[in-house]
Amino acid sequence: MKTILIAAVFALITSILCTPLVVAWFRRRGFGQEIRSDGPQSHLVKRGTPTMGGVAIIGSTVVGYGVAHVVLAIQGKGGPTASGLLLLFLMVGLGVVGFLDDFIKIRKQRSLGLRARAKFLGQLVVGVVFGVFALMFRNRFGDRPASTHLSFVRDIAPIGLGAIGFVILAYLIVTATSNAVNLTDGLDGLAAGSSAMVFGAFTLIAFLQAKYSCGSSPAAGCYIVRDPADVALVAAAAMAACFGFLWWNAPPAQIFMGDTGSMALGGLMAGLAILTHTELLLVVLGGLFAMVTLSGIIQTGWFKFTRIRTGTGRRVFRMAPLHHHFELAGWEPTTVIVRFWIMSGVAVAFGMGLFYADFIGNG
Repeated sequence: MKTILIAAVFALITSILCTPLVVAWFRRRGFGQEIRSDGPQSHLVKRGTPTMGGVAIIGSTVVGYGVAHVVLAIQGKGGPTASGLLLLFLMVGLGVVGFLDDFIKIRKQRSLGLRARAKFLGQLVVGVVFGVFALMFRNRFGDRPASTHLSFVRDIAPIGLGAIGFVILAYLIVTATSNAVNLTDGLDGLAAGSSAMVFGAFTLIAFLQAKYSCGSSPAAGCYIVRDPADVALVAAAAMAACFGFLWWNAPPAQIFMGDTGSMALGGLMAGLAILTHTELLLVVLGGLFAMVTLSGIIQTGWFKFTRIRTGTGRRVFRMAPLHHHFELAGWEPTTVIVRFWIMSGVAVAFGMGLFYADFIGNG
């Protein structure tokens, strides 16, 4: 528990202190955000605000995790694990894809960066590599970072996917979650605050799994998860890094996380769900991100359907994703952010309730 707190504290301090340095560095180089011309007109004043702030979140997470392991090394308790390093690989890898997307937007002075095919290719490479390596590295108990079974709050024994099926599922989860967080990152602090809540939930989940691990203390209801304590370190560091970044990203934002941050955070959420064997629970914990994504799917699907049927496309919402709909309906941006944070908190609380119910039910 002390090591988890160390990872969180150092990630928080690094994020709070270093984000202003990132802001200053990006301002000097003109790394400013481009704004969609078809979006809410109130957003046009944000043009030029430094973006790619996700590098501060990623860097702070790595620092928090690294300092925690320095402390562990001093105590003679071992080094980083395969699970922890895989999570950092997934976060950094998708962060690089997002960075390229942001960089192209800045260089070409447009609100669209990488083409869809290029972005999906990057997600494919990172997701598949993560999925393949997650099925390697057995520990002394024979456990691998990931399982080939579909999971909810733990593995669903009858539903086996096989190695290939698992890699495909891992790619789908990584792609869906990284894109969902990317869609949600449309208002100051919305994605950072909501992500911090989800990472907090995974910190607690991994902590409980470490305390009641089948590897260290076999008993009824124990968890067959490799390296849960190290997974908790990554989750805690990411949570604190998001909170530190939120200090500067809260409205009016002095810096945006950009695709660099949103894709990295979404990827890490997916990785945490996979390595804690809570893949389907992620849909509940990340309920806000799922809702925002669903609004975009509904908007696009209904528009295309009505255009085919009537020749004129119709929209369900004033604008998608969902938070822009409420902006155009007259809600103040801060009101939208706070209310969406509340919805995210309710989703996280409900998801943790489901996990805890299983925890209690298994003794």
